[in-house]
Amino acid sequence: MMKSEMPTIFLAERSPVKVTLLVLSGSSLMCVASAVDPLRAANRVAGETMFDWKTVSVDGQPAITTSGLPIAVGGRFEPSEKTDVLVLIGGFGTRDHVSPGLTAGIRQVAKAARACGGVEAGTWLLGRAGLLEGRKATTHWEDMEDFAAAFPGADVRPDRYVIDGPVFTTGGASPTFDLMLHLIRTRLGMAVALDVASVFIYDQANAATDAQPLVSLGRLDGYDPRLAQAIRLMEAHVDEPLTIAAIAKRTGVTARALEMIFRKSIGETPGAYYLRLRLNAARRLVLDTRVAMADIAARTGFSSAAAFSRAFSKTFGEAPVRLRRR
Repeated sequence: MMKSEMPTIFLAERSPVKVTLLVLSGSSLMCVASAVDPLRAANRVAGETMFDWKTVSVDGQPAITTSGLPIAVGGRFEPSEKTDVLVLIGGFGTRDHVSPGLTAGIRQVAKAARACGGVEAGTWLLGRAGLLEGRKATTHWEDMEDFAAAFPGADVRPDRYVIDGPVFTTGGASPTFDLMLHLIRTRLGMAVALDVASVFIYDQANAATDAQPLVSLGRLDGYDPRLAQAIRLMEAHVDEPLTIAAIAKRTGVTARALEMIFRKSIGETPGAYYLRLRLNAARRLVLDTRVAMADIAARTGFSSAAAFSRAFSKTFGEAPVRLRRR
């Protein structure tokens, strides 16, 4: 912690904490719920208001989530209002729609607040406000490469969530829930945190430093564990695909055995699944970024933009350039 910083909120203390949640349109409904509902449940379990939150938007109008459902807010974001914690929740389009006035307001609040955090694309707001310089941070795995390039002064990590002094960042909805449970546990104790998790029938199976997966496998009860191992190898080598023989060898089976595992569990060959994994990653880049097609091809393991376009068109029914123009 820097000498000028206030003590972190992640401490064992039962004093109430005032939280301001700035929700931007384009956010995920699950991210908003993962930030708010654990705090609500903690108040209920504790029998008193330990977390006093207010939800705001940039203009005071309801923020529209990606599902089309509006988030009711208590007003517009006012940098002059005092708060202990500012949580920035963003999603699609957040990184491209940041005004100088908004970043200046975030900096103003961060100077007086005890903590400031970014949820999913809300991390871009922290970066644009200059609050990640010299700090460890994370964001959603889809944005990781561009995020690291945009903020070279930050130590960008693929972790689920990161706490560095008064600044915290999360990669998405589930990591945000984990972070809030961690906050509740450190401030109010393990018993309260367990009761809160039980309210949602939630089993926390990941640590903060676990890497964010491209494919969320859950617990895969009843599935061959070698399936998960093979998929993790595939997602770790999207830009430079491994051969199926190499994946089988690292998994400890023959290529034929690996094919049988995939057909039984997923209903397709490992090669078909691997291609689909890469093309889905490419489709997200086509739709959600302005990355050049040649760069998308390289990032997803295609030898050329032409080869990428052919495979993309065959799978999705139209060329990537046409999909982007919609």
